[in-house]
Amino acid sequence: MIENILVGSASWTDKSLIGCGRFYPPSCKTAEQRLRFYATQFPMVEVDSSYYAMPTPQNAQLWAERTPEHFTFNVKAFRLFTGHQTLVTALHRDLQKALGPDVPRTLYYEDVPGELRDELWRRFHEALAPLKNAGKLGAVHFQFAPWLLRNRAGMAHVEHCAERMHGHVVAAEFRHATWFFGEHLEQTIEWERELALVHTVVDSPQGFANCVPCVWDVTNPKLAIVRLHGRNKETWNKKGLAASSARFDYRYSADELAAMVPELKHLATLADAVHVVFNTNYEDQGQANARLMREMLRVNAG
Repeated sequence: MIENILVGSASWTDKSLIGCGRFYPPSCKTAEQRLRFYATQFPMVEVDSSYYAMPTPQNAQLWAERTPEHFTFNVKAFRLFTGHQTLVTALHRDLQKALGPDVPRTLYYEDVPGELRDELWRRFHEALAPLKNAGKLGAVHFQFAPWLLRNRAGMAHVEHCAERMHGHVVAAEFRHATWFFGEHLEQTIEWERELALVHTVVDSPQGFANCVPCVWDVTNPKLAIVRLHGRNKETWNKKGLAASSARFDYRYSADELAAMVPELKHLATLADAVHVVFNTNYEDQGQANARLMREMLRVNAG
């Protein structure tokens, strides 16, 4: 195994993962038991629940306590910050009340008054503090909305988020083709480098507006992130799926993973650490592929 390449999955609590019964032993029935077991299998994980609802310091403290000393968490940024539509019920009760009785059911970032935005950022920092203080916080991962374009407004919002997260390692994942189209590719990489953003190498189906090419590059010498979404074109933009995991229903072949090993080894020479995150979170696909990737990296360590 190449020591500075950490392989793991996005989430350890997905309903279909628990339901399939292939990853967790039958004795793992509680949240604590599952995280403790997961941490015996992999050295890092991505927290996805923080995208759907603001994380809490209490949960972060439990995560820190239930994992080994050198375990690493990447935490996804709350969806309001990344430009996604957000149900008002995802906010803290007191903030919902502060928005008043006429607040719409769904909010965007620009809909929230400045002082409440400030409070949301403060609480997000507060929630990350237990992991950071324990030395277990890797990157704060901003998976920006697919309608965030590479234009003046889009770039300004990304810069705003980077400024708000000062003091943390911030990773950016873009989901619209404009960020890497033609000459924008080199421009975006250089801009990420200037902002000290961690560039996210994205593997996903190609040929859609809400897809970006797989750009193997490093923009922050501390970290490189590779996120693997699978290559299932049939489900990528399919409407009406019961769970998000169904969208990422994909098992990488050994040949597909082997083709990535030289690229990962190269990234490992350019960054202090490389995180390989399998977001193929239907049943145990991500964990099975992560194990296979770790084995391939171990065999190719020379």
